[in-house]
Amino acid sequence: MDILTTLRQYRIGPFTLFDSALAYLGVFLLAPLFTKLFQKIHLSITRIQWMWLTLPIAVLTHILIKQNTPLTKMILDLHGNYLAKGIVLFMLFMGLKDTKRMRGKN
Repeated sequence: MDILTTLRQYRIGPFTLFDSALAYLGVFLLAPLFTKLFQKIHLSITRIQWMWLTLPIAVLTHILIKQNTPLTKMILDLHGNYLAKGIVLFMLFMGLKDTKRMRGKN
């Protein structure tokens, strides 16, 4: 058994703990870079906002590349999984609610 398989066997429900932790750690470390990139298009997004947006961005990315994960299946299910949909929408709201449009230099 390789190390990745071993790390991915730990789960919270249908979700792998390793993948989730790695996604949040990656966004936490890259948030300053993301913030600088978005400042170039005059948007101010904090590290905390990036953390809130991690899950919605992951869901959107998985949907766009057509990779079926337990969470994308829950989100795309038309007649159920309202809790999962509500959590992702809440996280999207929390990530975007304090986003500020910066004024350009005149």
